[in-house]
Amino acid sequence: MTILNRILMYVGGAAMLAAGGPALAGEGQPSRWQMTFQDANTPIMEQITSFHRFVTIIIVLIALFVLGLLIYVMVRFNETRHPQPSRTTHNTLLEIAWTVIPVLILVAIAIPSFRLLFAQYDFPKADLTVTATGSQWYWTYEYPDYGITFASIIVQEADLKPGQPRLLTVDHELVVPVNKNVVVQVKAVDVIHDWAVPSFGIKLDAVPGRLQRTWFRAERTGMFYGQCSELCGRNHAFMPIAIHVVTDEEFAGWLAKQKSSASLDVAGKVATAEK
Repeated sequence: MTILNRILMYVGGAAMLAAGGPALAGEGQPSRWQMTFQDANTPIMEQITSFHRFVTIIIVLIALFVLGLLIYVMVRFNETRHPQPSRTTHNTLLEIAWTVIPVLILVAIAIPSFRLLFAQYDFPKADLTVTATGSQWYWTYEYPDYGITFASIIVQEADLKPGQPRLLTVDHELVVPVNKNVVVQVKAVDVIHDWAVPSFGIKLDAVPGRLQRTWFRAERTGMFYGQCSELCGRNHAFMPIAIHVVTDEEFAGWLAKQKSSASLDVAGKVATAEK
């Protein structure tokens, strides 16, 4: 296969992936052969996706520009066409250009980058506050305003129901209302864990002895999954995060059901998870 054919093949493949990007992205969970981010379900994740696309375009343009320069130099200044090498050592205009242009590129990247960082840490007024506590190897969720606490433990593969994803399904999901500002307080009781939900643009360490905060506002209802993203021990891969985004009416019904029922007896499951 000639070099030209290979280049055409790679360009065609890249075009196909770009055209099929949305189909390869997952809705709340990973998809087979996924090449892009999961579909954004929060304003922050939308900004992250937009910023990633913007930087990728800049990277591609720089790579193509450098490739063009290399090809030009190889063709224009090879030994056959240019047997007597140039002894030029300085070019004021060129030196100014290769200093100023990279600075301008960095400024163009920095502005949306700082805007994104500010949005991530500019906490809005909370409509709901949740505390997520990492333990080896499960999560405990608390709704301090409602006096609700429960453990969220992975469902074993043999117990999965049709449609439930392997290694992501839990026995009790974190339930939150749609289009509400949810502040999540993240902590750990033993080692460092990490509360990460790709569709929400969240990845925050849970550190023993330290209370950290993040927030999200889910814009669509449905199930959205994440996993502990810190190497926290031998069962690190079996510590999923499942968030069920529901309507206000469904959330009110869920709260009423939780309050009317007795405290969840999770001692046996927690003991199993700790083994």
